[in-house]
Amino acid sequence: MKNLTAVISLVIYFSFAYGNTHAQWRSLFNDKNLEGWDTYLGPVYDSTRKSFDTTKVIGLNIDPYSVFSVIKIDGMPAIRISGEHFGGISTRESFANYHLKLEFKWGKKKSNPRKDKVRDSGLLYHAVGRHGADFGFWMRSQEFQVEEGNVGDYWGVAGGSFEIPATLHEKNYIYDPRGPLTTFNEKSKVGRNCVKSEDAENPSGQWNTIELYCLGDTAVHMINGRVNMILYHSRQLDKGKLTRLSSGKIQIQSEGAEVFYRNIQIEKIKKLPAEILKAK
Repeated sequence: MKNLTAVISLVIYFSFAYGNTHAQWRSLFNDKNLEGWDTYLGPVYDSTRKSFDTTKVIGLNIDPYSVFSVIKIDGMPAIRISGEHFGGISTRESFANYHLKLEFKWGKKKSNPRKDKVRDSGLLYHAVGRHGADFGFWMRSQEFQVEEGNVGDYWGVAGGSFEIPATLHEKNYIYDPRGPLTTFNEKSKVGRNCVKSEDAENPSGQWNTIELYCLGDTAVHMINGRVNMILYHSRQLDKGKLTRLSSGKIQIQSEGAEVFYRNIQIEKIKKLPAEILKAK
């Protein structure tokens, strides 16, 4: 009887522990539709004039071209972004202090004005304020770049600002854990783009796993299990002054390339994993 009681206790314990571990993760994509997300499409591209027509803005939750849709690919549901029009899909909820994990892979279709350029998208986080703040398409935010060969780069979007250890190599500032802490934003002398330290992206057409850690005003960019940037002191330019930016919506860009996203999951965190910090 004692043995049976002990076995039952162990089963309850491990069931509880296992359930707690996996209950931390929350899916942001229900595999069926875009519930919980807003879509935004900015100015239409005029192929004749080769410029965006700012008098023709598609707008919020209006998607006549099905730029954003849910399909099944490789046997699993995924969000398809055609890239045909520039804009983004954003969570209606804001988040802080989290670990975000998702998978993406490139499609084949490319659209103007990036038809002859590398495929481009982007994971925007701490997204705040109005839609279309950046070039008429995206919210003020911090960008985890998703672009062929450049996945993991940083861009400050519409006033987003980070301090990143980096060193200058020819014309680019490249993440360097031993380099001086450098401020990147649209008003900075060095600009708003910092290049990741190494390329860990899989070949085009294969799935990649993105991981983003955000804790307070620190962030970590990871691709396929490898850390390629740690960013500090997240701020935003607000009327010429830098103010703290440590929470906001999550926005995924449509930027001229067909791309698929799936398994979008988030969990709350209270600290950064020690192995992540050692990767510096």
